[in-house]
Amino acid sequence: MCLYCRAKIELGDVTPHNIKQLKKLNTVVFPVSYNDKFYKDVLEAGELAKLAYYNDIVVGAVCCRIDTSENSRRLYIMTLGCLYPYRRLGIGTLMVEHVLKYVEHDGNFDSIFLHVQVNNESAIDFYKKFGFEIVETKEHYYKRIEPADAHVLQKTIRQTNSTPLLNGNVPHAKTNGHD
Repeated sequence: MCLYCRAKIELGDVTPHNIKQLKKLNTVVFPVSYNDKFYKDVLEAGELAKLAYYNDIVVGAVCCRIDTSENSRRLYIMTLGCLYPYRRLGIGTLMVEHVLKYVEHDGNFDSIFLHVQVNNESAIDFYKKFGFEIVETKEHYYKRIEPADAHVLQKTIRQTNSTPLLNGNVPHAKTNGHD
């Protein structure tokens, strides 16, 4: 019988009862560590923080926050990761789709963005499948890992008045079809 044929993959809430599982997962999946404030904020994040289960075993997680800097409302994916043996089974896709549905349902986001270490080509390729693009590279973004540089990947949801179009013009609102 196929091991993966009857897999149950689902997302669940992060609670005080399972926050330690999130901490352990993050230490295994990510090369950086997160402080207590990160986990305190995650507990208050509601739908913006989810654990991913594979047959009732925690194998991944996604944690986001709302960012209102730069005169826009953006969703920042702080972490999205899956244990290595469970990759390429649709778990990461389920987590990204959850984020995309949240943003669509909310209806008031300009973009979604995240940081990816410049040498993490598999993550970059993964996000590009969902319409994310590299919009910036931040030198020395990471403090204790090499390479220290990070790409900023972004998926634009809607153009903002401060976002120039490709031709350099800034979009403006139209009223009744007239300029």
